[in-house]
Amino acid sequence: MVTKQLSGKTDDAGVMRADSLAREIFSDIANKWALLIIETVGDDTRRFTELRNDIEGISHKMLTQNLRMLERNGLIERTVHPTVPPRVDYTLTEAGHGLRATVDGMCDWTHRFLGHIDDARRRFEAPVNG
Repeated sequence: MVTKQLSGKTDDAGVMRADSLAREIFSDIANKWALLIIETVGDDTRRFTELRNDIEGISHKMLTQNLRMLERNGLIERTVHPTVPPRVDYTLTEAGHGLRATVDGMCDWTHRFLGHIDDARRRFEAPVNG
């Protein structure tokens, strides 16, 4: 997950421009792991191990990369407690909560149209008679 540094000016806000900051941010957060992390953290403070246990199929490496990316983009706040062993907590920032509202809407949409999508896939993959 390599992203280039952009200035963050309003000129960089056009998601349709290949070199825009908006497209870079969109690319960062529009992946299954980032969305699942945002949804899993939710309104809670979560530890790394809790997240890894609750997000089925995510590897240690992918969770680490996505948490770092979300922190870099100001969506997750990481707090390291000076204990032995170290304890690290993750919480959503204000921007992260704003994104979570969108993720919740996507989850609602998925539940609402899951049957429709499943039917469409079956029709698409069905052999053509004739």
